[in-house]
Amino acid sequence: MPILDYQTAGESHGAALITILTGLPRGLTLDLDLINGELLRRQGGYGRGGRQRIERDVVEFLAGTRQGKTIASPLCMRVVNKDSRMDDGARTPPVYRPRPGHADLAGSIKWLTTDCRETLERASARETAARVAAGAVAKCLLREVGIEVFGFVRQILDAGTEVEVTEENWRSLRERRDASETYCPDERVTERQCAIIRQAKIDKDTIGGIVEAHIFGCPPGLGSCMDWRTRLDARLAYAVMGVQAMKAVEIGLGRACASRPGSAVHDPIRFDPARRGDHTLGFTRDTNNAGGTEGGITNGQPVVVKATMKPISTLLRGLPSVDLNTKQPEMSQYERSDICAVSAASVVVECVAAFEVARALTEKFPSDSMIELKRGIESYLEYARSLPLDPPTMTIA
Repeated sequence: MPILDYQTAGESHGAALITILTGLPRGLTLDLDLINGELLRRQGGYGRGGRQRIERDVVEFLAGTRQGKTIASPLCMRVVNKDSRMDDGARTPPVYRPRPGHADLAGSIKWLTTDCRETLERASARETAARVAAGAVAKCLLREVGIEVFGFVRQILDAGTEVEVTEENWRSLRERRDASETYCPDERVTERQCAIIRQAKIDKDTIGGIVEAHIFGCPPGLGSCMDWRTRLDARLAYAVMGVQAMKAVEIGLGRACASRPGSAVHDPIRFDPARRGDHTLGFTRDTNNAGGTEGGITNGQPVVVKATMKPISTLLRGLPSVDLNTKQPEMSQYERSDICAVSAASVVVECVAAFEVARALTEKFPSDSMIELKRGIESYLEYARSLPLDPPTMTIA
C-alpha cells in the first residue's frame, strides 16, 4: 500500500504549478469548493502584493479522479500561472544582486551561476499554492472521518491576540477570522495589524508574525515513539519548517515550557464517562500544553502547531548586497513582492499540518479505500474503549 505523499513542480513565473499526490484512498470525494476556497484564502490578506491581482488560483484535476472521487491512482492537480513569463528575458531578466534573507546567494553558489533567477523562481512562496492544494485534499479526507482543521494569525510584528481556541469556540472564531483583513479572529488586533502593515509600506519595509493551526477530532494513537522518524510532532515541525520564510515551530506551549516548572506544564489526566463514546475515549485534560501529542503520539486532545514567519526578504528600498559578477557593493535587486504575507502563511501552515495528520492516519489504518479507513478507525476505537481486553496480572518478585 503506497504511503500518502505529494510532490510539487513549477516555478513562480512558469506555466503552472503541479501537485501529484500518491496513496490516497479510493472513494474520497474531492470538494472542489473547499479546495479552491483554500487557494483563494492563500491569495488574500492585508499587505499582499500586485501578483494577487493577476492570478486567480483554481485547481484542475488532470488524473486520479472519476466522477468527483479518487480512484486510488496518483492524483495530479494543476494551478495555472497567468503571469507566465519564464522564457521572456525582458520580463524575467537575470538577477545578479542577491537579496539578503532569500535563497538567491546560497542557491547561485550551489548551482554554480551568478544569475539568481532560476533559484528564486523555485524558492518563491508562489510554490505554496501547490502545497495548499495538497493540504486541501487532505482536509477533504480528514473531514470525512470527523477531523477538522482551523488556522489563524496569532501575531503580526508586536500586535497579537490572546484569544484562546477551544473545541467549543473554534467555529465562531473561524467566522471572526474570515471577517478579518489579516485572518486574526480579534477585531481590535486586526486594526492594529493593518496599521503596522500600512506603516511598513510607507517605510518600504516588510513585516513577519506568528501563525497557529489547531486540529480537532484526532483519535489517540497517531504517530509513534518507537522510531524518531515516526513521531508526529517531529513530522509536523518538519513539514511546517519547510514552508518558505518559517524560522521557528512550536507544538502546544512550545518554548514557554522553559520558563515553567513541570507542575505548570504537564496536563493532568481525568476520565469523563460521558465522553467515552467520542474520539477521546473519555480521557480529558485540564490543559493542553502538550499540544495534543505526547511521545510523538496523539493523545486525543487537539493538535496545536505554531510557526514564526520572518519578514519577506524583498524590500522596496533594498538592502546592502554585492553584484555577483563584479563583487562590488550594490543594493539588492527588487522583485515584485508582498509587504506582509503572514495571513497567507496561516493558510499554508494549516494545510501542511492537515496533510501530516492525514498521512499518519492512513499509515495507522487500512486505507486502500475510504470504506476501509472509516471502518478501521471505528474498530480501533471500539477496541480501545474495551480496555483492558485481558484481566490485569500481578507479578510478585
